[in-house]
Amino acid sequence: MITRNEEDRIVDALASVPWADEIVIVDAQSTDRTVEVARRFTDRIFVRSWPGYAAQKNFADDQASHEWVFSLDADERVSSELSESILDRKSKEPDCDGYRVARRAWYLGRWIRHSGWYPDYQLRLYRRSNARWRGDYVHESVWLQGRLGQLDGDLLHFTRRNLAEHHTVLGKYTSLAADSDLALGRRVTLLQLLFRPPLTFLKSYLLRLGFLDGTAGFMIAGFAAYYVFLRLAKSWEKEHFPHGWGKPGD
Repeated sequence: MITRNEEDRIVDALASVPWADEIVIVDAQSTDRTVEVARRFTDRIFVRSWPGYAAQKNFADDQASHEWVFSLDADERVSSELSESILDRKSKEPDCDGYRVARRAWYLGRWIRHSGWYPDYQLRLYRRSNARWRGDYVHESVWLQGRLGQLDGDLLHFTRRNLAEHHTVLGKYTSLAADSDLALGRRVTLLQLLFRPPLTFLKSYLLRLGFLDGTAGFMIAGFAAYYVFLRLAKSWEKEHFPHGWGKPGD
């Protein structure tokens, strides 16, 4: 697990993995009691500066004493069904080199079953010698060499505490995504700014059945459209104003 100021959520996350032979935590210099609280569960805690999501998770994997790793975020919980599935694999010779799990999000007081948020498969259990995290900016993922399987049971994701946090995180992620777009040489046009955000809303709310998630589904579709707009706008800005807007007469 990698952490940064998660004292209010880390206990429930770590308590959901009593079957773990070892718990490794890499903390990005938290300013709250995250490290103190985590010591109730493990002494294998490493504190270091933040190098990026993929780099931090790869460092955590490198500190593990065992070949098999289950990667868990502080805002996630392993369900009882998923625990049983993991224990079943643990009791016999694995038939794959990595296993993906379905992730189910809790949002606006309800479990989200549609909107493109479920099943949201994530590769989380893997042989660390066959896997490596990738993603320099945002949306890191595991690259696996070998056979991929699937576990029964959901990984429970308590994604945001409130809408204000959702908005704040969206601002951070769109800035990282815009940096990635710039590094990859992607260019933004006015037509993209005009059409991609509303199409994203319709895709989430209608095609991915977000309307079945009630008001929460509408909010998810709205934030998804806003994310696309803000990412494109920031990418356009970085391309055309790499040194800021300047002043009149500059």
